[in-house]
Amino acid sequence: MATAATMVPTSPPDGLQKRKRSRSPEHSEQPPSSRRRSISPPPSRLLDVKVSDVDPARRAERERQLAARLAEKELEKLEKEKNGKKQPEFDAAAEFAKLTSTRSGGVYLPPARLRAMQEEAAKDKASAEYQRITWDALRKSITGIVNRVNVGNIKHVVPELFQENLIRGRGLFARSIMKAQAASLPFTPVFAALVAIINTKLPQVGELVLTRLISQFRRAFKRNDKIVCHSTTTFIAHLVNQGVAHEIIPLQILFLLLERPTDDSIEIAVGFMREVGAFLAENSPKANATVYERFRAVLNEGAISHRVQYMIEVLMQVRKDKYKDNPIIPEGLDLVEEDEQITHQIQLEDELQVQEGLNIFKFDPNYLENEEKYKQIKAEILGEGSSDEEESGSEESESDEEEDEEAVAEKQGIEDRTQTNLINLRRVIYLTIMNALNYEEAVHKLLKVQIKEGQEIELAKMIIECCSQERSYSTFYGLIGERFCRLNRVWFDCFEQAFREYYETIHRYETNRLRNIARFFGHLLASDAVSWNVLDCIKLTEDDTTSSSRIFIKILFNEVSESMGLKTVAERFKDPEVKMACRGMFPMDNPKDTRFSINYFTSIGLGVVTEEMREHLKNAPRLIMEQRRAMLEAESSSSDSDSSDTDSDSDSDSDSDTDSASASDDSDDPRRSDRRRRSPSPYRKDRRRDDSHSPPRRDRKDSPSPPPRRDDRDRDRFGSRRDSPPRRRDYSPDRRDRDSPRRRRDYTPDRRRARSPPDSVSPPPRARDDRDRRDRSRSYSPPRRGGKDYDRRRDDSRERGHDRDRRRRSVSRDKYTGRR
Repeated sequence: MATAATMVPTSPPDGLQKRKRSRSPEHSEQPPSSRRRSISPPPSRLLDVKVSDVDPARRAERERQLAARLAEKELEKLEKEKNGKKQPEFDAAAEFAKLTSTRSGGVYLPPARLRAMQEEAAKDKASAEYQRITWDALRKSITGIVNRVNVGNIKHVVPELFQENLIRGRGLFARSIMKAQAASLPFTPVFAALVAIINTKLPQVGELVLTRLISQFRRAFKRNDKIVCHSTTTFIAHLVNQGVAHEIIPLQILFLLLERPTDDSIEIAVGFMREVGAFLAENSPKANATVYERFRAVLNEGAISHRVQYMIEVLMQVRKDKYKDNPIIPEGLDLVEEDEQITHQIQLEDELQVQEGLNIFKFDPNYLENEEKYKQIKAEILGEGSSDEEESGSEESESDEEEDEEAVAEKQGIEDRTQTNLINLRRVIYLTIMNALNYEEAVHKLLKVQIKEGQEIELAKMIIECCSQERSYSTFYGLIGERFCRLNRVWFDCFEQAFREYYETIHRYETNRLRNIARFFGHLLASDAVSWNVLDCIKLTEDDTTSSSRIFIKILFNEVSESMGLKTVAERFKDPEVKMACRGMFPMDNPKDTRFSINYFTSIGLGVVTEEMREHLKNAPRLIMEQRRAMLEAESSSSDSDSSDTDSDSDSDSDSDTDSASASDDSDDPRRSDRRRRSPSPYRKDRRRDDSHSPPRRDRKDSPSPPPRRDDRDRDRFGSRRDSPPRRRDYSPDRRDRDSPRRRRDYTPDRRRARSPPDSVSPPPRARDDRDRRDRSRSYSPPRRGGKDYDRRRDDSRERGHDRDRRRRSVSRDKYTGRR
């Protein structure tokens, strides 16, 4: 400043006078004026615009800019007046498109202007601007609903959530619920229950949430992020408890955490095991035991800190207490039936499709079609009608439809899908039974309970359930069931149906409950409150029964026999109707099942009812033989009728030449003819003879081979010519000895045969006709070896064969002598 003050101005060489510089005050609070020289003259001002500013240069610039803007507006007005067209002050659609193209959150718009822009964009519902508006509204709605869900209002929040398009916004839902769960871990069971409900109707939403949780756990485990791992495993544990995720996922996570134990990994595993341990103990006991063995090994190694060791000891105590503070599903959140739940089997090492693109907005060319499809899905889930059909039609039709809908709504009422009414009914029945002094009072009060048609079976089941929960059986419940069965046929049928259902599922009950249920039904059977025809569902075989069902039957019949007496029970089983119903309990079609039933009833003290089965089992071989004999006789009779027809035809066509030829063939081999005359006897293999004087059996190799069979035609021709005797043959001893070895005789009394006449007098017997031979071969059936019946039949057959031989030889001898 001092230098500037001491400077001396010089005059210009050309005589031009320069403007003097103004001195700035030394002690002035105002900023110094501009030292800039204006070369050009100031611009002409179209309008008299004044701007108040301390700095003159800045004031002049602002006045110039304002004047330029006003001049542009004046020119625009002049152009509009010339063209005669009126345009809106601003293009709302263009402004909104410009707004949506930029990042949201940085521009403030007045509410009135924003509503105007949204109304302009909503005129075209297929446009990208309108889809962006609905996307933002969907994101805000889903986030708000998820943030305010709790145990008390979850039943009301679920319908609101289904009102939104969860298929389009499933990525938004997954992100919102994961953020909300990570921020509030105590509400994890509520969020898991919400996901389980949505998973029953929209499985792709539940699968996406589970996939993102597993992916998040893998990233957090690699980064050693303990907080994220803990929150993620907690959410996965409750999804497993709800049945959304398969049990293989927690086992893989535990294996990963316990493979290389550290303080953080063991801490996460302990927290995870406290949440999912009850589920694994019930559904995978072996795997659960293996996990605890690994925990015990880590504890014994001592490689972790004392704090974490104490956490493992606390977990062991929690397991010992059967997870009483960490149930599988907390009270009030068991909202999904086990049969309706859809379980996703996603493993920890699978390639996961996280679908991060679902979190951001994308233009959908088929937006309107997809919205209509979701409306139909929403109507199917919530039971609502489409809004388009209600809007269409004239005023009269709309009024008629409204009246009809009101009438239908009054008739149908509200549909209860949470089974709240059923739970309340069971609670009322239970409290009524517990508050009654005796069974008559209980029956009197239960009859006053309002039960809808079709729910009568619930009363019978609740009586049985209350009986099963007692420490020991009480006749109080049996008398209640007996009184109900005698009051009305409806209750009679309900208790019979309950018997069949409980017998099919008796393996699910523990021994004490099983005993009480069996004694309850034993009381009803002993008092004839229910029909004994309910026993037709019992099939007492080794394959059709289990250990639980056999215990149930034992206790049931012990109760019946104690009440009725063993003699009365045996007489009751002899009743034709009861006998027909109990065919499954006393099987007689298979000897194995019959023996099993006999042994079972004998072991439980009811051997008296097995007398008929024992008799049947004793006579089973004889009955089988008789059936086989009858079958063989039927077959032989049918074959005899066929052979008689064929023999009559062959006899009419035979001639004398073939008969003489066949006779000559028979006369050439007397030993073969004699062997054919004898009755056939079955080959007895390895037979032991009791008579020590009988000659030893001849070896099979020494016996001559049987003669070859002759042609049937020759035998028929010879048999048809009975009047012509055969040729005489030489029966000298030398020839007989030369032809075949002498046959050894059996001198036992049973096997003694009639002697043939002398060789010189008796001619060789003629061969019998083929019909007789076939009859003997077909009517004969080898008896079953072993036993007295076999020996008796064998002796009878042998005697009949000896009689036939004697008659045959006598007839042949008479014919031969008469012919001579």
